[in-house]
Amino acid sequence: MYSTDKELEILQHINRETGVHQRDLARIVGLSLGMTNAIVKRLAQKGYLLVRKINNRNIRYAVTPEGIDEIARRSYRYFKRTIKNVVYYKEAVEALVREAALGGSTRIVLVGPSDLDFIVEHCCRNHGLALERWDGSSPLPSGGGAFLVFSENYEGDGSNGSAARRLKDLISAV
Repeated sequence: MYSTDKELEILQHINRETGVHQRDLARIVGLSLGMTNAIVKRLAQKGYLLVRKINNRNIRYAVTPEGIDEIARRSYRYFKRTIKNVVYYKEAVEALVREAALGGSTRIVLVGPSDLDFIVEHCCRNHGLALERWDGSSPLPSGGGAFLVFSENYEGDGSNGSAARRLKDLISAV
């Protein structure tokens, strides 16, 4: 999976930017030069890339029509997988917010930055709960009726991680 995601990234960058060098590709996709070279060779062997040596120091890459088709196929699969995960996350967060509402909570306090905050916000709106975000730079919002949800990105000091519900726990099964 990891290498196919990197293959897609490399194909997309070469397709977007003419004259890109392998060293630049390695830096952009976050791989070693050797790994990038191996992936570029594999893409050329599969017929997705044309590699043309200009001189001893310069090589030009071009994505073939087959490579364009592969970008489209992989992008579509990635999009489908992303939508499937969003639906899964929404259902899990929905159950958590419903549990909070049925338990008498009037608001959710989302502790830490979250890539899923838009889902939490949507679910809170559907259940008539207020959503407050807390990043740790100010005092924790006070008042009754709060249900704390620690985000999947929250690091904290670990002292109250087991007592609070975490989005990370909800999404770890994916």
